[in-house]
Amino acid sequence: MPLQFADRLNNVETSAIRELFKLLGKPGIISFAGGFPDSAMFDVDGIRAASNAALDQEPGAALQYGATEGYQPLREQISAFMTSKGAAALAPENLIVTTGSQQALDLLGKTLISPGDKVIVEGPTFLATIQCFRLYGAELISAPIDADGVQTDVLEQLIAEHKPKFVYLIPTFGNPSGALLPLDRRKKVLELAVKYNTLVVEDDPYGDLYFGEAPPPSLLALSAQVPGSRDLLAHCGSLSKVLSPGLRVGWLVAPPELLAKATMCKQFSDAATSTFAQATAAQYLKAGRLPGTLTRMRAVYAERAQAMGDALRKDLGQAIAFVQPQGGLFVWARLTGAGGKVADGNAFAKRAIEKGVAFVPGTPFFCAQPDSATLRLSFATADVEKIREGVARLAQAL
Repeated sequence: MPLQFADRLNNVETSAIRELFKLLGKPGIISFAGGFPDSAMFDVDGIRAASNAALDQEPGAALQYGATEGYQPLREQISAFMTSKGAAALAPENLIVTTGSQQALDLLGKTLISPGDKVIVEGPTFLATIQCFRLYGAELISAPIDADGVQTDVLEQLIAEHKPKFVYLIPTFGNPSGALLPLDRRKKVLELAVKYNTLVVEDDPYGDLYFGEAPPPSLLALSAQVPGSRDLLAHCGSLSKVLSPGLRVGWLVAPPELLAKATMCKQFSDAATSTFAQATAAQYLKAGRLPGTLTRMRAVYAERAQAMGDALRKDLGQAIAFVQPQGGLFVWARLTGAGGKVADGNAFAKRAIEKGVAFVPGTPFFCAQPDSATLRLSFATADVEKIREGVARLAQAL
């Protein structure tokens, strides 16, 4: 007899991005598809020294089971890191360490979503979030974005109409949009949380990857300026994009009651994030190497982002529209169809593969009313020459 799977699996399907990776084995292909950092940017020497320090100084703690809430020295280092970015009065007890920020999102789904609950997300938003929240039975409501992120006037209308369980946002260099929410909209989001007594989830894996001026403070940092908003805010952070995805270290900051429920659910899934990875991360942060690593990353990614923008304007011209990213890993673009060129992102992706270049069509990033003309290009893992060559191939595929 065939296996009988849980009904919740009827609401999700495998990741379109992961499926795309199966096509990337073609020799010589240039990929703008991945959403990950360049492995050449990893501070291997620093991570090696940190892992050695973890084994030298506290081998028992680094190799043994640990507390579900996280390895205390790492919680202290994350607290100090977040405090340095304006998150005042963030004690180690206000956060738990998660196995990447993806687990933080999963824990929020487990603890907050009952089948049929409404959740507002940006349109477009992080694909894995759509899949995760739908797995727990959420009805997702799409809040439109523009070049400056979520449109807060429309967001208010949606909150008032749908009374969601929570609102999920990526305010800083979002995936896939790359958009940066300005200060006035950030404050408006927090004011809406208080006005409608609605939890806001801030996902912030890219906020340290800025190319010029630092972005506005996170919602977490700004919450001190909007009375009552801190009690209606959850914040997900990660070291994956700035240190190493392989360490799988993220964190969740949340109100005490929600944090307690999330910790309980984490006990059911992995008992604790790898203590060795946590001890390594703690030693790395303690050594003070992260600022230098971030400086190098920002310079490299800024150069690549500029190269991609310049090449797109030169080679694709009026056939594509996009906003030059100010940080993060992505260019979010829209095909215009100008000059009779292809205007469908999915069709364009297939033609691009034939020319030896890959990207992700935009439709999977929408929970509703997908814009088929959109696409996401990552500049993180290709050097400037590969970017120029890859964009030239895109022009041939138009």
